[in-house]
Amino acid sequence: VHLVESGGDLVQAGNSLRLSCVVSGYVSRLDGMAWYRQAPGKQRELVASITRRRRTDYADFVNGRFTISMDSSKNTAYLQMNNLTPEDTAMYFCKADVFQDYDVGYKNLEVWGQGTQVTVSS
Repeated sequence: VHLVESGGDLVQAGNSLRLSCVVSGYVSRLDGMAWYRQAPGKQRELVASITRRRRTDYADFVNGRFTISMDSSKNTAYLQMNNLTPEDTAMYFCKADVFQDYDVGYKNLEVWGQGTQVTVSS
């Protein structure tokens, strides 16, 4: 199972970006997906998460600016980011909780992508 993020870019403050995260490989069910970010010199932090029942959670700093969504038919998650500020500059990572069903059992996997860079200029 692999994750590939895309959509990161250099934008000016106040603009928007839409990040995408595509999961490939053997996926019986996506139990949830999440976006994290890590700025230079800082720890990785949760931005937003969504469960397969579409329950969403956001970090306080999102403050209504971001929206996470998931298209299970495409094994894809999105992060719509509006009104970006320079403080949003970071590498954004996607995480997927994957359920794999086998004849002899099952596996629960936590899979991470390589990240996509978001840079917001003032």
